[in-house]
Amino acid sequence: MSAAEHTSGGANEHTETSIREILEKQRADYLRKGPPSAEVRIEMIDRAIGLLVDHKQEIVDALSADFGHRSHHQTELTDVYGSIEPLKHAKKNVRRWMRGERRSVQFPLGLFGASARVEYQPLGVVGVISPWNFPVNLTFSPLAGIFAAGNRVMIKPSEFTPASSELMAAMFRKAFDETDVAVIMGGPETGSAFTKQPFDHLLFTGATSIGRHVMRAAAENLVPVTLELGGKSPVIIGQGADMKKTTDRIMAGKMMNAGQICLAPDYVMVPESDQDSFVQSATDSVQNMYATLKFNPDYTSVINQRHFDRLSGYIDDAKSKGAEIVEINPANEDFTQQPTHKIPPTLVLNPTDDMTVMQDEIFGPVMPVKTYKQLDEAVDYINARPRPLGLYFFGDDGEQRDRVLSRTTSGGVTVNDVVMHVSMEDLPFGGVGPSGMGSYHGRDGFKTFSHAKAIFSQAKMDLGAMLRPPYGEKFEKFIGGRIKRTG
Repeated sequence: MSAAEHTSGGANEHTETSIREILEKQRADYLRKGPPSAEVRIEMIDRAIGLLVDHKQEIVDALSADFGHRSHHQTELTDVYGSIEPLKHAKKNVRRWMRGERRSVQFPLGLFGASARVEYQPLGVVGVISPWNFPVNLTFSPLAGIFAAGNRVMIKPSEFTPASSELMAAMFRKAFDETDVAVIMGGPETGSAFTKQPFDHLLFTGATSIGRHVMRAAAENLVPVTLELGGKSPVIIGQGADMKKTTDRIMAGKMMNAGQICLAPDYVMVPESDQDSFVQSATDSVQNMYATLKFNPDYTSVINQRHFDRLSGYIDDAKSKGAEIVEINPANEDFTQQPTHKIPPTLVLNPTDDMTVMQDEIFGPVMPVKTYKQLDEAVDYINARPRPLGLYFFGDDGEQRDRVLSRTTSGGVTVNDVVMHVSMEDLPFGGVGPSGMGSYHGRDGFKTFSHAKAIFSQAKMDLGAMLRPPYGEKFEKFIGGRIKRTG
């Protein structure tokens, strides 16, 4: 086990009892004070934004330490700026989101003054389990919806990024009382204890395999869950797509965070006649972005030795089973001796389904490339597998695009790029089936972390008298006029 895999809590790890005590304190404080005003919610969002701005350099340094090396500019983009934007979006819109919604009532009740509405009420205490790949972003960005909805929050950050987790714990202690925000430090045992708590909602971001355990534990207390998981997000390159534009965007997405992104393009499906063109163009795209890789500050390391060995094993397995391996290494550097765990982007051509690279979510800079003769072959291949978190189509042919989008199901889609739909705050973000459950971001996040309370106000006139016993002729006329096929 590498240093990055050790738990960060040590003797200070929380127990199941201590976690429950914090939860009860938060819930009691919420019940005592009641739903917070829009001003209080905005002030909490502002405090979160302030932490990110004031601690930008510390966040950059902590993430680089956790990864061995992580691109400083990427951290500023994804974990600092990428966390601030959702919070600002929520701050701008929270007053509008908080407004109740009028709903219609059955005729003729509305004529006599009956009304119906939906009010959005805070759930109470939300639990958040954040992962190691974007530890700051996937801790702070959910706070946009959680704070906008008026909730308290308890956070269990990853033990695989101890420097980042310790930093966030210190940041939150600086700006928030524990009855508003609490960070629960520790390893797998602490994580297991965390999932057993009777939260009002639980958000988990991580692997599908762990998501099953989280959901099972939450079910003991009937805690509703939002699961942001992953899977093998495919890319379909349509006939006639602009190959340079396509590979520039695919490889930029694949190499960001060294492919350690739940939405990273996992495999590419390219027309059979375009495979050679794709390989050459992908190679050119990488060379244009990264003249070197081994000591390039813009290229991130794989998180630890275990994941480095896992990814290397995928490549070795594919090679032993007959796949062609294309390592894109612009400066022909030797990666056998290095201070971190960098892997050059690697294409696996003509992979077969018995290869582990086609069975597991890759989560690294390794890209299988499959070919198809007809578009329906690619669609059928995707539909024969678990529904992915993301799907990507490249091409300007509207008929091809619409066929892919209408015939496949995925959590979300980006057309003519990869990953980008997650950054659109007004779009819901979530998976489907094995890639996740529920969604958040923007207004959808506010609704996820709120209780939509239905409120019906009856008219002053006693219109329901005929619906109560003793039933008679008026009732029979009323009900008889409504049990029919039309109207």
